[in-house]
Amino acid sequence: MSGVRALALIPILPLLGAAINGILGRRLPRRLVGVLACATVLGAFVLSVKAVMDLAAMEESARYLQTSLGTWLPLGEVMGRTLTVEWAFALDPISAVMVLIVTGVGFLIHVYSIGYMAHEEGVARFFTYLNLFMAMMLTLVLGDNLLVMFVGWEGVGLCSYLLIGFFYDKPFDLRTGLTCADAGRKAFITNRIGDFAFLVGMILLAVHYGTFRFPEIAQAVSGGGEHALLVGVGILLFLGACGKSAQIPLYVWLPDAMAGPTPVSALIHAATMVTAGVYMVTRMSALYAGAPEAMALVAVVGAATSLFAATMGITATDIKKVLAYSTVSQLGYMFAAAGVGAYVAGMFHLTTHAFFKALLFLGAGSVIHGLSGTQDIREMGGVRRSMPITFATFLVGCLAIAGLPGLSGFFSKDEILWAAWSSGHLGVWALLALSAGLTAFYMFRLLYLVFFGASRAHGDGHAHESPPAMTVPLVALAVLSIAGGWIGIPAALAGGRDINVFHRWLAPAIVLPVHAEGHGEAKMEMALMAVAVALAGIGIGIAWMFYRRREGLADRAAARVGPIYRLARNLYWVDELYELLIIRPFYVLCRWSARFDRYVIDGLVNASGFTADFTGQVVKLFQTGYVRHYALLFLAGVVAILFYLAL
Repeated sequence: MSGVRALALIPILPLLGAAINGILGRRLPRRLVGVLACATVLGAFVLSVKAVMDLAAMEESARYLQTSLGTWLPLGEVMGRTLTVEWAFALDPISAVMVLIVTGVGFLIHVYSIGYMAHEEGVARFFTYLNLFMAMMLTLVLGDNLLVMFVGWEGVGLCSYLLIGFFYDKPFDLRTGLTCADAGRKAFITNRIGDFAFLVGMILLAVHYGTFRFPEIAQAVSGGGEHALLVGVGILLFLGACGKSAQIPLYVWLPDAMAGPTPVSALIHAATMVTAGVYMVTRMSALYAGAPEAMALVAVVGAATSLFAATMGITATDIKKVLAYSTVSQLGYMFAAAGVGAYVAGMFHLTTHAFFKALLFLGAGSVIHGLSGTQDIREMGGVRRSMPITFATFLVGCLAIAGLPGLSGFFSKDEILWAAWSSGHLGVWALLALSAGLTAFYMFRLLYLVFFGASRAHGDGHAHESPPAMTVPLVALAVLSIAGGWIGIPAALAGGRDINVFHRWLAPAIVLPVHAEGHGEAKMEMALMAVAVALAGIGIGIAWMFYRRREGLADRAAARVGPIYRLARNLYWVDELYELLIIRPFYVLCRWSARFDRYVIDGLVNASGFTADFTGQVVKLFQTGYVRHYALLFLAGVVAILFYLAL
């Protein structure tokens, strides 16, 4: 089967799995449900590999595969052009990276889910939602135009809502009373804000350029176009990305999304869905090349989000929420890269992040599974003795995200930091460098509290290693977290030779703004690399001092900086601020609107009905049906007229 013919089947296979499990899942054995879901995703991965191989065999300048399933929306004349939207899929170097990540990492997480969900109710429903998500995510990344992408964009939002609220009848946050269903609604509603902006930006593009297709949009905006339009659309699209990829100010849904099962957190909220915004901005690089103001906003928001989320990760005590804030922070890194024009570096970090963050989430799930549901890191400790595989793989994930030399995170983080520095965005570089140090600190804080020391709640007899269905994906992701970065070795580490395979693959598909690649020497890049490694080492050292060397030092330090610690511990009261400034006024407006509807709108309708009824009752007095009454009224009328004329 050729790569072109395989494109349509890649999203259809998981959709077929969702349909079968959704209709017949309750009648099938539990194990068969999981195997069927995994098989469809594995099939999609095999087809993806085949399609990417066919793409790689093409000439570099012509790497684009496209297949259409037919006309979807014949929209008529727009800007003097006949606008017809086809339901079409396309593969180029950018979408090729994404499709391999989604299907490859997605398959490992599906396998892990068989072990993790073995004793849960509703396993058929779970795998139905998970397969449906895969189909929607693949539609998003393979869409040939903005409208097909938007279908996948909305589809993954729906699946996220369904999977976050999977345990809909259980509480999630005892402190706030938030239930899993509440967390799902919060994610869904917050994403709708960004999605509305995305939709407006998409329509503006179609109205002005008469097309939704990515190649045609790139060609249209490359000629210059209206600068104000490009800036406005760039900001609108980025706001949509902020919702999907949890950036300031729409990041608040992601930490609460940890209410979903841990495989959901790994697949949707770490490796795939939340990276959709980064993918979309990279896909629209031609537009952003003509809108430097929008790019500057992307860089500033990304860098600020990276540092802001890292400070909240320092104080979090739920093992999954620590990783959630880490995800928000790392997504900020990717957007900062896109904002300074380093799209390849951003996509490279997206790739390595998918490996080590999926590993960390699945490792956290293994710990939760081994400790019978415990998620508070203050109630853990000493787990490494009972869970050696989980510990070893989790350690690899921590080292990778901290950016230690040789691991995947080191290469991608260094490339982003170097791009920020060499392009003159020193403020962005400073925020990202500080965020890197904090990341190393809170990740090793997590490692030490969970795996080292004495058990604080569970004896060693209670903790146990996870089954092979869970540990094998951990090992596979650990290998990718170690080796995945070697496809992007910078020239500074290769003696000036260009052996960066990832850059050579992606660069031809991306439109860069003027001077985006920056300037500088290999010696300077090596020096900045050393600074980043030193910051990571300092963060790890402080974590070791606080949580291993001197018991109680962390509590004393928190007490000494009490107000600052409480500020971060309470998440800067952002949710409360949104409640005060947005939600409550909205509720007040709703109540006033309801009263207006009841007393004014309904009042006018009821008044018209009363008037008609009253008029009918009065007229009915004169409509008796007796001829003598009508003759008498006629006579009275004649007399009245004659009397009037006589006057």
